Amino acid sequence: MSLAAALSRLAPQTIPFEPGHVWLAGAGPGHIGCLTLDVLAAIATADTIVYDALVDPAVLRAADGADLHFVGKRGGKPSASQAEINALLIRLARQGQRVLRLKGGDPNLFGRGGEEALELATAGIPFRFLPGITSAFGALAATGIPATLRGVNKAIILATGHAAGTAEDLDWAALAATGQPIVVYMGLAKLPVISAALIAGGADPSLPAAVIVAATTREERRITASLGEIALAAQAAGATSPALIVIGEIVAEGERLRALMTAARVPA
Repeated sequence: MSLAAALSRLAPQTIPFEPGHVWLAGAGPGHIGCLTLDVLAAIATADTIVYDALVDPAVLRAADGADLHFVGKRGGKPSASQAEINALLIRLARQGQRVLRLKGGDPNLFGRGGEEALELATAGIPFRFLPGITSAFGALAATGIPATLRGVNKAIILATGHAAGTAEDLDWAALAATGQPIVVYMGLAKLPVISAALIAGGADPSLPAAVIVAATTREERRITASLGEIALAAQAAGATSPALIVIGEIVAEGERLRALMTAARVPA
């Protein structure tokens, strides 16, 4: 049974992509299997796609002759400024094009989708959000770590580590006090600062932690250690962005699941 045949039987009813509109969409954490049908349909019908560095180039093969605008947006790499991206979206929409703003993960989880929507709304440009699988949940699923597990956690915290160690930093002590797992986006470069702040805030240095690199892709890697040692472990392993940091007992549960699968000779 082919995927094309299954899709034809579904006959999904998508909302028409009107000229002069901008859709802010999430391409998921990396693998094309994480695309939603709505996002796939938008890629296929867009006149112009403005996309980020974390979007798998294979995804763009679904575009039907669309103009492609690469804008970067990966830490430490050449990128268009946010103001330039906002102006580009508005200019293209005013030309009557159907503009797809394609981001990794979900556009509204540390993806500046809300900022771009505000600029579009202020300029009178119609927009729509198309959700994507956020990188945190994609990474957890890909590496066999349950996001929540009865008896282990009652919540999960998604945080950004971009401002760690600055005046705009989060209150890591308050996050540590919740006792709930934390998934940190954009925190690899600040991992020593983040782990030290959590421990200073009361987190147990022996708490399980993981760094997941390039989740869901062929380059995916998982590095595990205690919270007190994860920064050194990531450095020793040569971990690079894009990466997510996971801190909490759910990491140990993921390791237990992997051990059980290995014992049963089930591929992870």
